[in-house]
Amino acid sequence: MSAPAPGNSAENPFPVRAVAIRVKGWIDRLGSVWVEGQLTQINLRPGVRTVFMVLRDPAADMSLTVTCTPELVAGAPVKLTEGTQVVVCGKPNFYTARGTFSLRLSEIRAVGIGELLARIERLRRLLDAEGLFDPRLKRQLPFLPATIGLITGRASAAERDVMTVAGARWPAVRFAVRNTAVQGPNAVAQIVEALHELDADPDVDVIVLARGGGSVEDLLPFSDETLCRAISTCRTPVVSAVGHEPDNPLCDLVADLRAATPTDAAKKIVPDASAEQALVDDLRRRSAQAVRNWVVREERVLAQLRSRPVLADPLRALTERAEEVGRALAAVRRDITRLIAVQAERVGHLSARLATLGPAATLARGYAVVQTVGTDGPPQVLRSVQGAPAGTQLRIRVADGAIAATSEGHHDGN
Repeated sequence: MSAPAPGNSAENPFPVRAVAIRVKGWIDRLGSVWVEGQLTQINLRPGVRTVFMVLRDPAADMSLTVTCTPELVAGAPVKLTEGTQVVVCGKPNFYTARGTFSLRLSEIRAVGIGELLARIERLRRLLDAEGLFDPRLKRQLPFLPATIGLITGRASAAERDVMTVAGARWPAVRFAVRNTAVQGPNAVAQIVEALHELDADPDVDVIVLARGGGSVEDLLPFSDETLCRAISTCRTPVVSAVGHEPDNPLCDLVADLRAATPTDAAKKIVPDASAEQALVDDLRRRSAQAVRNWVVREERVLAQLRSRPVLADPLRALTERAEEVGRALAAVRRDITRLIAVQAERVGHLSARLATLGPAATLARGYAVVQTVGTDGPPQVLRSVQGAPAGTQLRIRVADGAIAATSEGHHDGN
């Protein structure tokens, strides 16, 4: 049985040099490559023939060590500083002595403004297509935030402007300040970390990203995709106050509110105490005047109602009706009296006629009424001599009384 190949078993391992040589051989076969990134940690020492730098990916936490000659740095199309966006051509190298990987540069080119703007425009269209700029997703800012989270450069004019203007407008406002890099290769990572920290703080009501104006390269971190997506996921409203009025990084479009300048952000976030007091005073004055006008109007209505006859003299209708009732009663009494008088006179006339025609008047003239008195019935008027034979008891009524008599029979002649 043959022995296993070197490196395939613990009994026959590779030595370190063998592995290093093999790795170097594989990397050497890669050839030259073009790479884009941001330069950081530029180590240029006088008298040293090799410049060491770090090429960082601005969209991810990854980097490469790059080396070049001092002449290549001096002849670069732009001044190489930390944060400079470049495109480099280099050959991958693996140093077997230290076991490190680097990229040996042979050419350095600056990324042009036009290319930067084109990349920002492509990212803008991508984020817009995903709905990160949708106005319906914008959160409403609180009327009076108790604590404002402020992300800005250390001792920057933007920090001073925001805090000074906000404090002058509302002295009770508080700040939770996070100082970060606002340009360069480390800006995005620091800003995103501060953003997450403030968003997790329950006392922070609104977050402000603030920095002064600058070139397109200076404001590149605020158009970074990682920062834009971090802003869109925040639960706390975010205000973008980056640059001056013409500057428009992508974070302005993702944020819940864009301010033209840091000073403008302070004015939009915090109400002016003096203006609010003036507004309250004006509202109180207007409400008091409205109440007074309402009272005057209602008093006028009451005066009009009281001036109406039915309310000015409520008993007038009853008085007028009482007078009418009195006149009607007088007329009724007068008519009844007259009617009674007429009827009384008529009764008198009828009584007189009745007395004239009655039997009493006849008796008064000398006539008499003769009645037969029987034992078994009431007296009967004697109408014929045959009704009173001799011995019949008679009752003779005259004007002033009645006389009892006895019939002696019938007598002929007058």
